[in-house]
Amino acid sequence: MAPKPDPKTLAAASAISDQSSIDPIFHLLLILPFSFLRPPRLRLKLPSFTLPSSMTVYSLILLTYFLVVSGFVYDVIVEPPGIGSIQDPVTGAVRPVVFMSGRVNGQYIIEGLSSGFMFVLGGIGIVMLDLALDKNRAKSVKVSYATAGISSVALAYIMNQS
Repeated sequence: MAPKPDPKTLAAASAISDQSSIDPIFHLLLILPFSFLRPPRLRLKLPSFTLPSSMTVYSLILLTYFLVVSGFVYDVIVEPPGIGSIQDPVTGAVRPVVFMSGRVNGQYIIEGLSSGFMFVLGGIGIVMLDLALDKNRAKSVKVSYATAGISSVALAYIMNQS
């Protein structure tokens, strides 16, 4: 003996069968399986995800910013040398070169990483300047944040001007 069909299933099947379709096989495919089959009653729990802390998100965004600004994608695709070298014309000694000269669109790996670090240092300095404006902090802490922020922004600006 076939089990009795669920009233919800019959209502869903009749609602679907009310659609304007001329094909009788379509109606049979919609109604016939639900006359003797019933959907299982699943007791599934949704997984509970906890949101990461704001500091974790900030760190991931800062790391992503560092990789993008330092030219990580360029370094992976082009595979430039880590550091260059040039021969001194007077002494003939080979000395290391950090910045690639003569090519506008080229860079050594260390050049990209150092400039990316300076950009991140400037961004952290701006965050420190924002923290210095908090009214709930002690005056000495605010002065420390402001000094570190101004120093970081100035250092990053001066070092990126070369």
